[in-house]
Amino acid sequence: MSTIDTHELAEAGQRLRLLHDEIAKAMVGQRDAIEQLLIALVASGHVLIEGVPGLGKTLLARALAKAVALRYARIQFTPDMLPSDITGHAVLDAAGPGSAGTVALRIRRGPVFTNILLADEINRAPAKTQSALLEVMQEYQVSLEGETLPIERPFIVLATQNPIDTEGTYPLPEAQLDRFLLKIEIGYPPHSDEIAIVVRTTEARAGDQLPLGEVVECIDGHTLLALQQLATRVHVDERVVDYAVRIVRSTRSGLGLAAGAGPRGAIALVRAARAAALIEGREFVTPDDIKRCALPVLRHRVLLAPDAQLEGRRVDELLTALLGSAVAPRL
Repeated sequence: MSTIDTHELAEAGQRLRLLHDEIAKAMVGQRDAIEQLLIALVASGHVLIEGVPGLGKTLLARALAKAVALRYARIQFTPDMLPSDITGHAVLDAAGPGSAGTVALRIRRGPVFTNILLADEINRAPAKTQSALLEVMQEYQVSLEGETLPIERPFIVLATQNPIDTEGTYPLPEAQLDRFLLKIEIGYPPHSDEIAIVVRTTEARAGDQLPLGEVVECIDGHTLLALQQLATRVHVDERVVDYAVRIVRSTRSGLGLAAGAGPRGAIALVRAARAAALIEGREFVTPDDIKRCALPVLRHRVLLAPDAQLEGRRVDELLTALLGSAVAPRL
């Protein structure tokens, strides 16, 4: 068991609380969404944010990008977008003076060569374009014209999407969904929060300006890499790992589910739980950390059975029932 110095834990917790507070300056409410976003960031994982238009999905991603001192790029996905618009392409340079008429092939890198990539409305592009992110999300590299180009760490994809029944959307391929560590769902805010949102976004602001002016950089790339490395040292007892695996395996035979999560689901669950424990200032993972991360880790890795869809069942409802039936270990 590797131990983490108490001072390191305290310093990490302080930095992460500061980052949380900076993001909260732009977001009203949505505490769970902010915490889950921080878990993914510390666990070095990609995030899929889903909600109907106008609930702050893009605002959440941009607030994180502004609070972290890293390179940031945004891609607005559209139905006519090509994979090369994301990864880049090769161009022929015109022959210069004295070059004897030769031309050179030059790689023009796409917006994916950054640290924080906002893939806005990712499901408005067809599957071929969506899958252009597969290699970079899994292997942190891009293959162009037979050349492999590495992506600088840290690298995180923040993808937003509208619910699949929204007009003009395409479903994401299962292989693509599995590359996201978490799927964060943003719902309608309560009445009091909605009043605060209207006040914050209309007072002294013209048009549709986002309330990002108060968010300041509080973590740089070196610090973020150190936090991600620190999370890997958080201890996970074998009984807790067994609990996580049992939860994932139960999705493969769960009533109402046509397909369950694979081994990558259990891996993601343990990674997210490590990050959650570090955010809480602990050097060890508890069963509650596993349970807390289970819904955002698993909701995009399972498929509803047709009869459950007809009955109007929801994935979160079925997963919650499975979590209730899994016996947590006593540590």
